Amino acid sequence: MSDVYAQPTTGADPADPATLARYTTLRLGGPAGRLETATSAEEIVRTVRQARERDEPVLILAGGSNVVVGDEGFPGTVVLVRSRGLRVVAEDADTVTVRVEAGEPWDDLVAATVDNGWSGLECLSGIPGSAGATPIQNVGAYGQEVAESITGVQVYDRAGDSLGRVEAADCGFAYRSSIFKYNDRWVVLSVDFRLRRSTLSGPVRYAELARALGVEVGDRVPLADARATVLKLRAGKGMVLDATDPDTWSVGSFFTNPVLDREAYELLRERATDLGEPPSWPCPGDMVKVSAAWLIDKAGFAKGHPGPEGTAISSKHTLALTNHTGTASTAALIALARDIRDTVHTRFAVTLHPEPVLINCTI
Repeated sequence: MSDVYAQPTTGADPADPATLARYTTLRLGGPAGRLETATSAEEIVRTVRQARERDEPVLILAGGSNVVVGDEGFPGTVVLVRSRGLRVVAEDADTVTVRVEAGEPWDDLVAATVDNGWSGLECLSGIPGSAGATPIQNVGAYGQEVAESITGVQVYDRAGDSLGRVEAADCGFAYRSSIFKYNDRWVVLSVDFRLRRSTLSGPVRYAELARALGVEVGDRVPLADARATVLKLRAGKGMVLDATDPDTWSVGSFFTNPVLDREAYELLRERATDLGEPPSWPCPGDMVKVSAAWLIDKAGFAKGHPGPEGTAISSKHTLALTNHTGTASTAALIALARDIRDTVHTRFAVTLHPEPVLINCTI
């Protein structure tokens, strides 16, 4: 994947504040009050400080792959994070720790770790966006989460106007969440990942991936095989950005998988008696994670389901809501999401929650 940004910016192609749609994978979003490009941690901090001096709100935007921007845009300063690079900051016989700049395209990083024989991120191949965004929602897929590899996050603390580091234990990592999500205090500048020196993947935990690889759950495979198979699986679900495929004009999974207490799970099973057993996975604290995709499909929203104004559910994956025609509005996409959420709740008494960050819009 050559570039996982919705739209890169160069000297010959400067940032355009007229529309943020250009910088989101949904191709949606109104204008920015001011749009600045930052190519280093120092520029990120300086731009945020200058906006504060002007008493302007600030939106940090990198890959634009996990954000839904309202049609009215963002009235303050939008900082396009375009810092790049990674370097080894610690190593021993078994591990290597790499510090990755916030704007480094995530899949470029994963490819580099596989090429170098560093295990720990291979099952996160093909995820769009930037490295700096991964701790914010504890990015995970196919049995891996970045929380397993992150040792710390270098940040700018807006509250104290200071630079600092948040250790992994203090990041509050949870399912698709952290202390950074829905919190404007910290600006991620770089992330440290500790990876294993190995040409083999970690134990394959995800049954679908194991089947595709032709191995058993718990087996290990060459890093390159794990990466290639994950990329193939993701592409088949429209989860790898493709400028020619409208099914990929999305934020990936729009809803997280609900995590229910035992009482709510038993109520779901009761309401779904005619549909079979809902797919589920045990979670700590006697909680149960259930499949949002299954709930959506069984509530009557199949793959390809059309929404208003050219929006649609992806024809490849029920969890992806798309700007299928490229001409839709954010309001239309939100209307589709709201219809899905409300219908699922009416049918199953389960509330779906959006995974992306919503800017100047709400479900």
